[in-house]
Amino acid sequence: MLNQLTITYPQTLPDFLQVSRNRFEQEAKLAMVVKLFEMKRLSSGMAAQWVGMDRVTFLLSLHHFGVPNPFLERRGINLSSLYSPP
Repeated sequence: MLNQLTITYPQTLPDFLQVSRNRFEQEAKLAMVVKLFEMKRLSSGMAAQWVGMDRVTFLLSLHHFGVPNPFLERRGINLSSLYSPP
């Protein structure tokens, strides 16, 4: 059984951010999951599954939120120098 979380936000917020309502909600969900991963409350596999991504894609998306990728950091790879922010 799954629980549901409802978040209230201004109706104009997606327009202000120049994204669709659906995209805003997807990004908000991803941001929450990334934060839970950063806090070590979720594994990368659980986090990826929650947002409908594979684990590698999730880990590669962390830099968009300013969260270091623990697997790449151990290898001395810094993705933020390769990509510009979203």
